[in-house]
Amino acid sequence: MKTIALIVAAGSGSRMGGETPKQFRTIGGKAVLAHAVDALAGHPRIDAVRVVISADAQEDARSALGSRDVGDFIVGGASRSESVRNGLAAIEADRVLIHDAARPFCPPQVIDRLLDALDSHQAATPMLESADTLAGQSDDKLGDVVDRAAIVRVQTPQAFHTHVIRAAYDAYDGAPTDEAQVAKAFGVDVALVEGDAMLDKLTTQGDFDRAERQFAANMVSRTGMGFDVHAFDGPGPVIMGGIEVPHDKGLKGHSDADVLLHAITDAILGAAAMGDIGEHFPPSDPQWKGADSEAFLLHAAQLVRGAGGIIDHVDATLICEAPKVGPHRAAMRANIARILDLDERAVSVKATTTEKLGFTGRREGIACQAIASVRMEAK
Repeated sequence: MKTIALIVAAGSGSRMGGETPKQFRTIGGKAVLAHAVDALAGHPRIDAVRVVISADAQEDARSALGSRDVGDFIVGGASRSESVRNGLAAIEADRVLIHDAARPFCPPQVIDRLLDALDSHQAATPMLESADTLAGQSDDKLGDVVDRAAIVRVQTPQAFHTHVIRAAYDAYDGAPTDEAQVAKAFGVDVALVEGDAMLDKLTTQGDFDRAERQFAANMVSRTGMGFDVHAFDGPGPVIMGGIEVPHDKGLKGHSDADVLLHAITDAILGAAAMGDIGEHFPPSDPQWKGADSEAFLLHAAQLVRGAGGIIDHVDATLICEAPKVGPHRAAMRANIARILDLDERAVSVKATTTEKLGFTGRREGIACQAIASVRMEAK
């Protein structure tokens, strides 16, 4: 049986406020929508993930998801129910999980419980029992207590046999807040399975703050090292950190030979265990001849952030007798911070000599070593 996960991400996030809809805001440097897609796409019992977005959100959605395979985006409607209807019309599957993008962390065991429930039911939803006292209110005054044993908190994803939820929507006239209501109104018995507090919906800034703390608690710090060397060759200037530094000689390399950016790029890739600069930008490839090394460093940063990583700090030491680095250090730091989208206080650039020993001491070239601290999600 084919199972598709349908993520509804067409909302404007008006209750949240701000210019960016909450599904495109980030948690731990990774878009909320990307978290939601990864949680579902990584489950072995889900065959594909499709995403419903608003008509004007194509660029934001592609930026949020990068190279993740979600097929063509499905354009939603003016309401949640219209968006779900459009999503259901665009997929071919035996079973469908319908999920809110604003619930980015879906534990795999919840998905298992939902799909197991579909073996004997036509619909299923995760739920949590309330640990709090529940009561009504009237004119800002406490009303009667409600029996919490009879109340549950309903979450998503919600699971259905696809033909059942389609028929239920065809017969439904209203503005539901979820699909379990639609199925129940159609006469379907909706099975309840145990949900998870990680599925709480992001609605307020406080919810985002809580989610950041949850995500940070599941991350580990990694350290990567980078090293690069280039010989002097041809006329100056020398390019270091994307800055032109006056010198009578330049550096020899297939790209612009920016020894500082190359070392930092390798350090970041190493921290994330994503190979090295030569693997991503082989010097044998003519397209990188004379290339601006900013593209290399930006690519490394995008790879890390696309995997949910956070770059915390980079530190580099240039090793040369000449040119003098000190007068240009501030400009280098500022430029590296701009490329990596970091505060300048998270970027360190130092310089030293080898006391006239070795090839750098003989003024034959420049070396650079770098280290990067990156937080990645624990697996």
